[in-house]
Amino acid sequence: MGKATGFLEIERRDRSYEPVEKRLKNWNEFIVPLAEDAIRDQAARCMNCGIPYCHNGCPVNNIIPDWNHLVYEDQWRAALEVLHSTNNFPEFTGRVCPAPCEASCTLNIDDAPVTIKSIECQIVDRGWAEGWIVPQPPKHKTGKRVAVVGSGPAGLACAQQLARAGHAVTVFEKNDRVGGLLRYGIPDFKMEKHLINRRAQQMEAEGVVFRTSVEVGVMISVESLRENFDAVVLAGGAENPRTLDIPGSEMAGVRLAMEFLTQQNKRNAGDDELRAAPRGTLTAAGKHVVVIGGGDTGSDCVGTSNRQGALSVTQLEIMPKPPVREEKALSWPNWPLKLRSSSSHEEGCERDWAVMTKRVLGSGGKVEALECVRIEFEGGRPREIPGSEFTLKADLVLLAMGFLGPRTAGLIEQAGVTLDERGNVKADVRDYASSQPGIFACGDMRRGQSLVVWAIREGRQCARAVDLALMGASELPL
Repeated sequence: MGKATGFLEIERRDRSYEPVEKRLKNWNEFIVPLAEDAIRDQAARCMNCGIPYCHNGCPVNNIIPDWNHLVYEDQWRAALEVLHSTNNFPEFTGRVCPAPCEASCTLNIDDAPVTIKSIECQIVDRGWAEGWIVPQPPKHKTGKRVAVVGSGPAGLACAQQLARAGHAVTVFEKNDRVGGLLRYGIPDFKMEKHLINRRAQQMEAEGVVFRTSVEVGVMISVESLRENFDAVVLAGGAENPRTLDIPGSEMAGVRLAMEFLTQQNKRNAGDDELRAAPRGTLTAAGKHVVVIGGGDTGSDCVGTSNRQGALSVTQLEIMPKPPVREEKALSWPNWPLKLRSSSSHEEGCERDWAVMTKRVLGSGGKVEALECVRIEFEGGRPREIPGSEFTLKADLVLLAMGFLGPRTAGLIEQAGVTLDERGNVKADVRDYASSQPGIFACGDMRRGQSLVVWAIREGRQCARAVDLALMGASELPL
């Protein structure tokens, strides 16, 4: 390990943010990285545990103690090689991953884990700045062709691994740009989109072909893919949103979170208003906004609403308010249930828990308020608290309540694959094979709504499974 007593001598210090009043005026990332000597000190805090729980906490099994040690030793390029050995896109995870690795860190027992996420991000950002990250085209071609449907993190990771193994890979994306929810579901202030463009250019130089604005199952059939490719990978997202089936929810002011976030990202990309908003402009400017759903997507709606100029933003969650601090003896090293506040919450937001929305109130098709009631849970089931009804002023209601799995119309129906009990494409994590020969599945389409880091892991593992099925052996990592 680097500094044996580093965790005793050096206090945890993480990246900072630009002031709220400054960052609300634009859509740019606002994280202020640590200086090089400061990030080196933070890497020195790694204990190089005999059992590195951070490995298990990280879905891609990043070799965290190794690259922490290399950063401490000022061997940044070697650290980048170790980082890339398990993660194709650390600049994505270093920005939007919730860092389960830090929750699993031994130092988190005292609430002072190593700043793993910040170190990871700084390693890869320096790699790009120094020109160390270059295309890695294969030395030999296999003659096999693979179609990857979906260009989110799972599809991108799968495609890159397969291309480096020598296969001819074509990625089909129904949207006009690659990236999936990375592109249109995550606001620019959390991850600027030039990062995706840069990786796509690297992959094209490695032989990957991107076909955007092509929806498989609509514009091109699954059968045609099976006829023209040796394998097909279904790597689309879990895009079937959970909706709010209550009186008044049909009003125009009740909209899905992804529609709201996508419109703003398209505007930021320079699309004209009609192209960005085919159903009409959707904006929070001058409105009282209520976000229903307490997860990351809801938080993104909060930050976006404040930047658009909302009069007020309220976020509702049906579950009870979690504890501010978890009970470490019961949770560590697993991901704990505790209160989490994002940078968007710090920018201005009222939050309320254990609230059920009963009715959308309005006139002339225009939303004016929400009728709500407080609830408590008995035996795991919600129960309304008598006399707790209240009304919340609202001009715009954004639904961020999660997803129920992939959309079945088109792609899934034509593929004829078996679905599991949750409505996802049924495939295990050994061979990622669906019920149809030659068709594989990975990412949210297989496991359900999840994290970017899980999508990358599944894409990498699926690529190895496809390579093994096509060639009988594979040198791609597990």
